[in-house]
Amino acid sequence: MTVDLVAQTVTTSDGQSFAFEVDSHRKHCLLNGLDDIGLTLEKAAAIDSFEAQTKALRPWA
Repeated sequence: MTVDLVAQTVTTSDGQSFAFEVDSHRKHCLLNGLDDIGLTLEKAAAIDSFEAQTKALRPWA
């Protein structure tokens, strides 16, 4: 049995193929090996930029 996540198909040993649905967000996570922390780290540059802007605008915070 072969599972092709990109094509969203399962192929049996005798050649039968079946389609299945996967949420696009979940598919992205599975293909890229991402958990919640990994998803957050994908946004590290934007988070760092926000933090720098916040520190510059509100140095007391």
